[in-house]
Amino acid sequence: MTGTLRRVNVRRVSIDIRDAYRRALDAFGQRVHLIRPGQWEVVTPCVDWDVRALVNHLVNENLWAPELLAGRTVGEVGDVFDGDLLHDDPIKAFDTSAHDAVQAAFAEGALERTVHLSFGDVPGAEYVTELFADALIHTWDLSQAIGVADRLDPELVDACANWFAGAEEAYRQSGVIGEHADVPVDADPQTRLLAAWGRRA
Repeated sequence: MTGTLRRVNVRRVSIDIRDAYRRALDAFGQRVHLIRPGQWEVVTPCVDWDVRALVNHLVNENLWAPELLAGRTVGEVGDVFDGDLLHDDPIKAFDTSAHDAVQAAFAEGALERTVHLSFGDVPGAEYVTELFADALIHTWDLSQAIGVADRLDPELVDACANWFAGAEEAYRQSGVIGEHADVPVDADPQTRLLAAWGRRA
């Protein structure tokens, strides 16, 4: 995510955000490895994205992460990550990009470094938190599309929900997510989190 949001002051997650990010990407990657040959064109809960486009989106974010966490600007990176990044081996493309993104998040000083996004500068920790949340929610999207178990890690769900409570309105005003979905009063934490992101679980 190179940035379509306004900068907002939000609370931090309750666990090590680098580990949360790694675990979220691992979970998404597990689903990527379950994609069958005929499923790459299957529609996902994300408007206008099929499975291939969704995986390409995550690869795009993964490739941006090392560059931005190293202090480069969007202008300096340019359009090198535009277009199809999966080529003829989508699984390898994701695995390689995820490994490099996690390494960048764990690099010394990455969370304290200023990250230059298109809408402004943010601390590295805030940027990695946004990446974590995106990977977590898209894990559910991919699970729905390919028909595999859609239960997310409860600890990651709680961490994301605590953070997103302070970021939800900015995401919605920026048009990144849809309207808050209706949920029963006794809905479980995952269903409530997905509803906040505009998903109907």
